[in-house]
Amino acid sequence: MIETEARVEAASRAARLNAVFAALADPTRRAIIERLSHSEARVTEVAEPFDMSLNAVSKHIRVLEASGVVARRRRGRDHILSVNTHSLDEVDSWIDRTRRYWETRLDAMERLLRELKTDH
Repeated sequence: MIETEARVEAASRAARLNAVFAALADPTRRAIIERLSHSEARVTEVAEPFDMSLNAVSKHIRVLEASGVVARRRRGRDHILSVNTHSLDEVDSWIDRTRRYWETRLDAMERLLRELKTDH
């Protein structure tokens, strides 16, 4: 039972990472995140600098919300957006683990190549 729960959690974590990476793949969405990293903002403020319709920007925002990168709250009639740093922390943790893994593997390969070079 615990093994099944661990698999489900791992699959859920992988799905969240996939959604975040897919959301971050688009330059417009990265620009939205960059804007929101400075301060929260209304949807109309976020949409202002883009040369596209409010509806098009809203679609990008919905992708960011679905991935968990952006949170929305209502204040009266305004929709206020902010970055959800928890989802980005998960990505950062994954990148860090992957970096450590590859650094260890590449360091081992470098040592092996040095040994082979000195043997010949």
